[in-house]
Amino acid sequence: MGLDALRDASETLDAAAANCENDELSGRLREQADALAGLADRDRGPDHGRLARHTHALHDIAADADDDDDVVPNAVEDALASVRSYRETVSGV
Repeated sequence: MGLDALRDASETLDAAAANCENDELSGRLREQADALAGLADRDRGPDHGRLARHTHALHDIAADADDDDDVVPNAVEDALASVRSYRETVSGV
């Protein structure tokens, strides 16, 4: 699956941003989507440290979502699953 997993995560977050009514959260989702898309387009994928920073940012976004909004937490969980899938292909830690 390789870098396609990061593309999937990016697309998931971008779609969530488009459906998010909170402008601040939408911006943060797009920022992460853009960052993951950029990583997926590089010749060499990111290391565990970089992925951990994105994972942490995504957890923060999900925690900041409104309690009655399932779109953001569900999208973040889907994106995190894709990031975890990619991390399985990264050597090291």
